[in-house]
Amino acid sequence: MTERAARPRRSLPASLFALGAAVCLAACTPTSGSESGRGPASAPPEAAPATGRAAPNPLRSAYFGDLHIHTANSYDAYIFNVRRSPDDAYIFARGGTIQHPMGGDLKLNSGPLDFLAVTDHAEYLGVLGELNTPGTEYSKLPIAKNLFSPNPADVIAAFVPFGNSLGSGETIPELSDPAVPLSAWMETVRAADKFYEPGMFTTFAGYEFTSHPQYRNLHRNVIFENASPETPFTALDSQNPEDLWRWMDDKRAEGMDSLAIPHNSNASNGTMFEMATWDGAPIDAAYADLRIRNEPLVEITQIKGTSETTPGLSPNDEWAGFQLMTSHIGIVRPITKFEGGYVRDALKRGLAIENETGGNPYKVGFAGASDGHTGGGPFEEDNYFGKVGVLDGIPQRRGSVLPDGVASWEEYYEKREDTPLSSTWGSAGLTGVWAEENTRESLFAAMRRKETFATTGPRMRVRLFAGHGLDGINLGTEDGLREAYARAVPMGGDLAPDTAAAPEFVVMAMRDALSAPLQRIQIVKGWTDETGAAREQLYDIACADGGSVDPSTHRCPDNGAGVDLSTCAVDAGKGAAQIHGHWTDPDFDPARNAFYYARVLENPSCRWSTWDALRAGAEPNPRLPKTIQERAFTSPVWYRPPSP
Repeated sequence: MTERAARPRRSLPASLFALGAAVCLAACTPTSGSESGRGPASAPPEAAPATGRAAPNPLRSAYFGDLHIHTANSYDAYIFNVRRSPDDAYIFARGGTIQHPMGGDLKLNSGPLDFLAVTDHAEYLGVLGELNTPGTEYSKLPIAKNLFSPNPADVIAAFVPFGNSLGSGETIPELSDPAVPLSAWMETVRAADKFYEPGMFTTFAGYEFTSHPQYRNLHRNVIFENASPETPFTALDSQNPEDLWRWMDDKRAEGMDSLAIPHNSNASNGTMFEMATWDGAPIDAAYADLRIRNEPLVEITQIKGTSETTPGLSPNDEWAGFQLMTSHIGIVRPITKFEGGYVRDALKRGLAIENETGGNPYKVGFAGASDGHTGGGPFEEDNYFGKVGVLDGIPQRRGSVLPDGVASWEEYYEKREDTPLSSTWGSAGLTGVWAEENTRESLFAAMRRKETFATTGPRMRVRLFAGHGLDGINLGTEDGLREAYARAVPMGGDLAPDTAAAPEFVVMAMRDALSAPLQRIQIVKGWTDETGAAREQLYDIACADGGSVDPSTHRCPDNGAGVDLSTCAVDAGKGAAQIHGHWTDPDFDPARNAFYYARVLENPSCRWSTWDALRAGAEPNPRLPKTIQERAFTSPVWYRPPSP
């Protein structure tokens, strides 16, 4: 088939479809902003005058980016009227302007990102655009006529085979021409190479592996360091992630290094971090090595919820209920199994497996991402534009402002009898990387060694080091950083088991000047007890506003920070621009393996839904949180006892 981008495309009907593979009808109408094809986006912002590439920083700088963004080449973006290209995604990330599918401009208020990977679904990559392009062989198929029919029932029926295909892993026979996804994959790779500016802006070729058996989310984003394969390995080749990892090993042997990043483990119904292999065999050291070699990071936060932990899994963590999504993706079906579906639980499972086998498959660092499907990520609460095109592109469709003709929220819920799924989504996350310079090689190496942190959107900077004799180290100075790198291990590292002394931790957090001040730094510890059972404990280690940690509760006092809901102004007199913490584990047992990671909390601020209501001059939805506490998570540090 010939090049797709040169042909005009028809606009979609107004029917809305559920994420992933399932389809659901929503009452909406076409908008004047819908497009018949990929219109021009704004040009990339002008570069500053060339001054020469900066020398690498041996003490490493923080770079922020998104390793999970979708364009019109993804079936579940195109079906929602998204027509943005990979080029557009990079333009947006660099600080440029692109158009939302419902009209209006999208632009980051907080400035350009440092890096980006476009990760369209490899399954049916570019296929919907081909079906909707007059003159192609695909456009002549009956499925094409029905997919873009003005009759919603036809559209729903036509999309059912896509859901069945992704659930079973079997290709729709009439959509098996390899030329279509190959063309879209080449477009993805070309865009990454086109926009790569070493030292200024880094791009990675990538894609999403969309394994979705029985609507259990086992998706991964596959990110290539430099060279990329001719075609991706997809869930239509095999739904088994172990086969993906073996394929990645084979490509690595050919000089194409990559890593896979699982996401939305919160929607896996407990199957993302199993205690057995795909075939049900016990996990052994070989499996652990295969998995962690290919999946050193996990996406802990994004639009579709935060996958750190839940109140049920962490009942002694007062902040565990942050932005939880408890439904499967693509179908209205509640999650029933949370063990094995959240990252903190996975870290604990890894310790237990390590005790039995010597290998730890869940020794993962942290990433954050958007999973935006409009070509841009909605990272900012006060600049939220939804995730999926026409499905949630305006406040009335995401449950934050009453639709026309509805008098009250009571009436709204009497008619709906549920909360819109998009109302439970958060604004996007970001990955922070501590690297010597902004290049593919440097950022990728940092991701491999897990010197990464995740935020729920704000660009706060967090550093963590662990070791012994660290009291007095100031991570805010060059001398302090040199000493930390010389005497301790950064996030993602392993504590040397050469002493019975309790490990010490130094943490520094710097606020995002465009977000709320910082409130506290916490350490999350997990370990296995004398019976081999995995346990956890949360410790506050540094408090804003002169507060001191209570030694009995391990908590900072409430600093009393509030939010003016009439303006969304945060309390300027509370919180800190920087917080430094030094902590020694008071309950350390040198005979038990353990992990530690830092979590940093901002003061409360307005949630995106409250911002929507404020701009509309409307009452906020009473069923939605009015405020949130944005946060950051460092990758863990691990301790393993010396061998007997």
